[in-house]
Amino acid sequence: MPKVLKDEKLIEEFLTRGVETVVPSPEALKEKLMSGERIRAYQGFDPTGPYLHIGHAMGIRALRILQKLGHEVIILVGDFTAIAGDPSDGKNRKIMTEEEINKNMEGWKQQASQLIDFEGDNPAKFLRNSEWLSKLNLKDIINLMSKTTVQQMLERDLFQRKLKELNPIGLQEFIYPLMQGYDSVAMDVDLEIGGNDQIFNMLMGRSLMRVLKNKEKFVRGHELMEAPDTVTMSKTKGNGINLGDKPEDIFGKAMSYPDELILKGLRLLTDMPLAEIWEIQEKMKAEDNPMPYKKIMAYEITKMIKGKEEAEKAQKFFEDTVQNKNIKTDATTKTSVKGMLQLIEFLKNADTEKNSLSAIRRVIEQGGVEVEGNKITDPFLIIDFKPGTIIKFGKRKFYEVTNE
Repeated sequence: MPKVLKDEKLIEEFLTRGVETVVPSPEALKEKLMSGERIRAYQGFDPTGPYLHIGHAMGIRALRILQKLGHEVIILVGDFTAIAGDPSDGKNRKIMTEEEINKNMEGWKQQASQLIDFEGDNPAKFLRNSEWLSKLNLKDIINLMSKTTVQQMLERDLFQRKLKELNPIGLQEFIYPLMQGYDSVAMDVDLEIGGNDQIFNMLMGRSLMRVLKNKEKFVRGHELMEAPDTVTMSKTKGNGINLGDKPEDIFGKAMSYPDELILKGLRLLTDMPLAEIWEIQEKMKAEDNPMPYKKIMAYEITKMIKGKEEAEKAQKFFEDTVQNKNIKTDATTKTSVKGMLQLIEFLKNADTEKNSLSAIRRVIEQGGVEVEGNKITDPFLIIDFKPGTIIKFGKRKFYEVTNE
């Protein structure tokens, strides 16, 4: 068993940076962490989309701090809770199939491994809640439901909003907090980490732990970071900066954040010392050009996920292609697709990410494709793709036709 460290600086960072709520209190959790006792902590994610994003990275990095301190940490895939779906956006989510769930989560461990260790002396665990939730029978579920009331459930702000808007509340929506709460009981955890949109569900787990195990569970809720389009990041919508993105795409997406989110991005999504962030804040207040600070944010986010070397390459790619308009870079993809072809046919054959024809057509029609610097919006335009031709697809993807 790894030795538990009482590093006050790391513990203080865990308790304060980006943290909005600690239950029962930050002081109580600090006392627990300073006691030298090894605790078990987790955060859960429902596989409603194929990518973990930087919003999830906030919780994973918090677990990484606990892992460094010698505590047991768990990343839980809610493959069973995803069947019901937590309607955090106020809408009923469709019931997912097992095939959809498995496909979505297949790359998650690899994505998370960029931020936390699954090997070594104190490896993080990667569990699925179907291991216990699928084994509950109707008697078990009735017993679980007897531990709470309709009035308690209706305290959730989401349900209050739906009632006010006269939107229906599905019974499976009531079951979801109980299912998430039971995860804590099944794993016998001491601490759950999550975004501030999950406070109600995490407190349900705290209540069930007290009733069923006579044990206090701590809850740590952190702030949420908006997506570059300034709305909540969502696996379902795919509008976030994903852990599976290429470094140049992470950097480019970060650069599309509005200026007013630079400081928040530095604080929540990077490891930059807070003192340096406050210095940037003062400079921005003095009306410094925000562009250099946005580039610092984009670099630090990319470095946090992909490492220093890849972050440097990504920054150079952005400066070459976006700022200096130099489209012939080391990141340009070479393609041997050539000859007289419809534009959409060329891109379908050359596209390394294998987007669907409808997705490619949408990018073209929205003005996202250039051939030799000329914007083309007709997907079916026939073009002579000669060697040396440069094609820009989307914001940061380039193809060069070769003789090979």
